[in-house]
Amino acid sequence: MIGDRWGVTDAETRRPYGCDDFVREPTMQAWRGVTVHADPDAVWARLRQVRLAPYSYDLIDNLGRRSPRELRDVPEPRVGAPFTRAFGLDQGRVIAVDPGRELTAKIMSAYMSYAVVPQAEGTRLLLKVAARIHPVLAPAVSLGDLPMARKQLLTLKELAEGD
Repeated sequence: MIGDRWGVTDAETRRPYGCDDFVREPTMQAWRGVTVHADPDAVWARLRQVRLAPYSYDLIDNLGRRSPRELRDVPEPRVGAPFTRAFGLDQGRVIAVDPGRELTAKIMSAYMSYAVVPQAEGTRLLLKVAARIHPVLAPAVSLGDLPMARKQLLTLKELAEGD
């Protein structure tokens, strides 16, 4: 599918993600990933910040308000809590958490899992998005998600590497 992969290996697309438990027979799957030259704890701390703002294109998805750049003391996500804040409102819900390793959330009909994977040099920050949507819409949704998710992961990378 167009736009279904960015920055991931074949092995990373085959690994299990938390969202797989919630979306049986997905019609849309997309994987994104970056290598972060920081330890997993620093990456997880930055990933927790997504609860404050989307960290993507703030002009588009945060009413022009800049996602916080300073590291804040954000508590561990918990199941049922809001996933992120965009357009001045809470968006989505956290549906599963493995602290320090994986955060799974749902926004509308899309499920997404962020995985923090230690590597010999740095950390991989992976994202899988899965949904059951009309198959005709799947390529457009995947392609539309790509620039937003890419920007989010690159922003989190930059911030974690600066900590």
